[in-house]
Amino acid sequence: MTTTITQPAPTATEPAPVGRRASAVLALARFEARELLLQIPVLLIFALYVVLVVWRLLHQEGMDDFPVLNTVDRSTQGEPLLFAVALLICTNAAALRSRKNGTAQQFDVLAMDPWRRTLAHVLSVVPYAALTAVVVAAQFLREALKPGAIGHGSLGELAVGPLTVLLAGVTGVLLARLLPTAFVLAPFVLAVYLLIAVASAAASEGAWTGWLSPVVFSGTSGGDPVPSDLLGRSAGWHALYVAALCALVICAALLLSGGRTRAIRTATALALAATAAGVIGQLPRDDGALEAARRTASEAPQKVQSCTVYGGSTYCSFPEWNGVRSDWAGVVDRVRSAAGGTAAEAALTIRQRIDTSSGVEADSALSPSVTPHQVTVGTHWGGNRVPEFAVGVASVLVTGSEEAAAQELCDARAVTIMWLVLGTDPTPLTTFQNLRLDDSTDGSGVILAPTEPLSLTAHQTTVLRELLARPRAEETARVKAHWTELTSPNTSTAEAAKLLGVAVPKGAESCEE
Repeated sequence: MTTTITQPAPTATEPAPVGRRASAVLALARFEARELLLQIPVLLIFALYVVLVVWRLLHQEGMDDFPVLNTVDRSTQGEPLLFAVALLICTNAAALRSRKNGTAQQFDVLAMDPWRRTLAHVLSVVPYAALTAVVVAAQFLREALKPGAIGHGSLGELAVGPLTVLLAGVTGVLLARLLPTAFVLAPFVLAVYLLIAVASAAASEGAWTGWLSPVVFSGTSGGDPVPSDLLGRSAGWHALYVAALCALVICAALLLSGGRTRAIRTATALALAATAAGVIGQLPRDDGALEAARRTASEAPQKVQSCTVYGGSTYCSFPEWNGVRSDWAGVVDRVRSAAGGTAAEAALTIRQRIDTSSGVEADSALSPSVTPHQVTVGTHWGGNRVPEFAVGVASVLVTGSEEAAAQELCDARAVTIMWLVLGTDPTPLTTFQNLRLDDSTDGSGVILAPTEPLSLTAHQTTVLRELLARPRAEETARVKAHWTELTSPNTSTAEAAKLLGVAVPKGAESCEE
């Protein structure tokens, strides 16, 4: 015979004073934060996140010496997403722990209200959002403090990563109170992923509804940077919107847990108002003016640029790139020092150009300029962009304009152009290999340039390699002495080889290679 003993229902103790209740909430929040740290997904993925950021900072290329800060700030938004998913899962599990273990009824004997326990779970997420903010700040400062840093970043863009982590964590708590089962997480995460993908596509197409997603990857495809005022991103309003969403989710979780205090109701109303303000702030206001500004910057950049004169040449750039002009001048002086005739003192105009016809930050090719003695430079600088710019400078010095250099140069001029570029370069063969589209130094090939690429025949490549193997001072003197012939379209590659004292390539030269 079995005897069943029925225990009386637990009775709640007297409410604790306000100060003690706040201390209890904070103590529970600290405990839950430590528990989250012991969860393998949180610990492992945060470690991977930090390692990824450090690895990228330590393994950078030449262009990374001149980071464009209005792209750096946005690049910090995608990396914390996986960590945000891990935090969503683990905070949801933590909030469901008592239900899973069958101890939910035991909380009825505690002085702490259910909504205060929910608040403690919410507060346990804050340290991880703060840690993400530290990583984001370190990542951005590392780039911003470089001597070649270009432009400025946006606090609104930088805030998105930490706010996304916070939003994911508090959403996990809300889901636990709204749907107390772990099976809802997988479809929810998939739905959020699809939402971000669709929103980013919509934002790229110019639809303002895309900005209702917490994270938007519009304009981060790795194309050519543009001035900050042409991006058309309401970064501050978007950060307010995401922060308000965090507050709204927190208030919803507290209300579902029985929080009906005046403070919670007031906070909910304020969160709703802030969310609405964030949405309204992101509404398009004057798309026509923005499109006109982009068109002006693309088609008539001289209207929005300032210029400086270095060594007789004029350097014109968008305001955020003013600090790079001296680096451009160094390349121009170096290339011009190997030229002969009037080209050695030629006054060039270096014009920074962008192309927004295919979209902002699209990876599009710039058309050659028809203006005589004008050289195009893009918005990326450093690394391979330096010798590519040197090719543009040398092409204009030899042919007179980018339009003329874009024609087929099956003659001595192509050899002369490449000698100006490589004859003054400290590592000519490596630079030659990097400039060629096929990464080789033999046979015919295509040479990268700021606008139209330059084509080299196999004979021209052979002559150039012979020149690079000889004493530079001797060959520089020969180039200057025969400058008129070497820059004439009537001088063949074979005749150029004779003038420069190197062996004439065997066989007939083919310009169709």
